[in-house]
Amino acid sequence: MRAAVVEQYGGPEVIVVKDVPDPIPGPDEIRVAVSYSACNRADTLQRQGGYPDPIKREHEILGLEYAGFVESVGSRVTRWSVGDRVMGIEAGACNAEMVITHERMAMSVPTAVADDEMAGIPEVFVTAWDALIGQGGLTSGAWALVHAGASGVGTAAIQIAKSIGAHIAVTCSARKADACRALGADLVIERSPSDWLSELQAAVPQGMNVILDVIGGEESDRNLRALASQGTIMQVGLMGGAASSITTGLILAKRATWIGTTLRNRPIEQKIAAVQGFAAQMLPRFESGDMKPVIDTTFDLNDIADAHRHMEADANVGKILLRM
Repeated sequence: MRAAVVEQYGGPEVIVVKDVPDPIPGPDEIRVAVSYSACNRADTLQRQGGYPDPIKREHEILGLEYAGFVESVGSRVTRWSVGDRVMGIEAGACNAEMVITHERMAMSVPTAVADDEMAGIPEVFVTAWDALIGQGGLTSGAWALVHAGASGVGTAAIQIAKSIGAHIAVTCSARKADACRALGADLVIERSPSDWLSELQAAVPQGMNVILDVIGGEESDRNLRALASQGTIMQVGLMGGAASSITTGLILAKRATWIGTTLRNRPIEQKIAAVQGFAAQMLPRFESGDMKPVIDTTFDLNDIADAHRHMEADANVGKILLRM
């Protein structure tokens, strides 16, 4: 099979699309013929040597999500049959023509979602649901703040929050504001160079119940100041840097909860719980058309270097897909 392999770390040009052996499914696994995968921020970090795949593989293949059709099943698999349309997340190796996954990690693709959209769901929607609802506890009528509102996770978070009756504020660049409003964001604030904190506090003085932050760095202290009493900050990424100065007393004064979270390196049972929780609560909303993946651009696998450049230029609104 063809796969996007990293043989040395560096810029987008180091990615090599080459033939590697087909993966062999175990008794509880399925092998998926991948139609579409995606490019995520984590892939660009891995390519640079900063976010390693926790699974040691013969070849370092990029990619955290897949969508396609079941090609073969292990001897103990009961959930799936050959030909079923499936999608899901994995710790890596999804930017390839085939991938193996535990049968309980796979999700059925809603019939309302087209083949060329299906890889736009797994990573960002599971991440956003897990952060906002699964761990963050967001409920109807509460307020959430999401940074990078036009990113894949951001566009998913807006839809998830609105679907449960919550209010959502987002920060983003000025050129992406209209896209966030169109998805239903209640408050859209330019992140830079504007003073988003003052604008947010003026509009919602009681503060945010849940903050989903992929930035970190200098936003960390402002997040604490934006938080409501007994609110929760979900730290999902560190695009703005890993170190910051914060007013620690605010954690005590607000009785705040601050949770660092990733999906990639969790034990398999925790991953399954997140995937199945999302599937049970949210997949019916794709069937009804209430939610849908937001696709920015689709690149062929051979053009994956250009997909990475597009992401690193912060040019996308929504997902960057890879066509196998």
